[in-house]
Amino acid sequence: MNDPQACPDCLRRARLLAHLAPYIEKIATGTVGSRSPELLRLSSQNLAAAAAPKVAGQILAQVEAVPEQRLRADLTAARCWAVCRHSPRFPAGLLDAADAPWALIGRGDPDLLDRLEPEACVTVVGARRASTYGREIARELARELAAAGLVVISGLAFGIDACAHRGALDAGRTVAVLGCGADVAYPASHRSLWRRICEQDLVLSELPPGTGAWRWSFPARNRIMAALAGMTVVVEAAQRSGSLITADLAADLGRDLGAVPGPVNARGSAGTNDLLAGGACLVRGAQDVLDAMLGPGVRKAEYRGPSLEPELVAVLAAVEGGAETSDALAAQLDLSGAESASALATLEALGYLRCSLVGVYSRTLLKAPGV
Repeated sequence: MNDPQACPDCLRRARLLAHLAPYIEKIATGTVGSRSPELLRLSSQNLAAAAAPKVAGQILAQVEAVPEQRLRADLTAARCWAVCRHSPRFPAGLLDAADAPWALIGRGDPDLLDRLEPEACVTVVGARRASTYGREIARELARELAAAGLVVISGLAFGIDACAHRGALDAGRTVAVLGCGADVAYPASHRSLWRRICEQDLVLSELPPGTGAWRWSFPARNRIMAALAGMTVVVEAAQRSGSLITADLAADLGRDLGAVPGPVNARGSAGTNDLLAGGACLVRGAQDVLDAMLGPGVRKAEYRGPSLEPELVAVLAAVEGGAETSDALAAQLDLSGAESASALATLEALGYLRCSLVGVYSRTLLKAPGV
């Protein structure tokens, strides 16, 4: 299929955002009317006048003077392409969003655009400073969702976002939406993950190639993540977590909202537990998401692990029953220390168990065959 196309006016809008980025940084706050998603609803002339009144005319003239050939050449040089709101390939979920970007700049597989229908996508977000529990749940949940055929969308940030991308890459498709240019790996320590997504799937941004990240651009990209998906799932979040912005934006759009429960005494789960108390869908695994988005039982989450010998099935059952250490397992099943440690290590390698730093084992979301 041919690469998507964007019209010159929409490409110039992206260029304008890059020129105005430092000015928007000064006026974008958390108060009503000055949040970055609200500012981006403005026309180009009004946005320039609001953000940079003294040089608005100069910036608008400079952007307007960029020839179409240069706009497209810059995309090609960055190994990117673009699609705009006038194209039939523009994601459907963005069409009913008042603050939708005029254009999306992509790097990666453009054919994945044709799968970005709200009913086929789920956004997974959460805390950057995520706990071990949150990171593991995010990866396993995203892997299950991708295996069930959904496209997993996230923001490539530290913590939950990165784990969601990695889980989805293990089993299906993922899209990273960035608050910088699509050709910029941000954060830099995620360069290998960014490169893998570019090669296998898709990275999107409303900013032109080469644009760096700004504080305002993260809430701005959150609105894209919320609009693309039929459901947003928050895996782990404190009460003031930035990921709750995405949840609020999804709710404003009438999208489904889900949350993974956490310990009631954990500060890092206060935000998700509040969402659940407020009526968000309880997410214990991919099946809860599929049922909420598509209807109960319409599609089954069938991501299952490899077959297990009867001895390992018994070990798995013992861990589920509370034998969470090698010594406890050996005592319960009358095994030697070496046999117990070997069985636990095997189940961990197969993905059925996770092990904490102090040697405590717990179940993952992976289902065993026949269960």
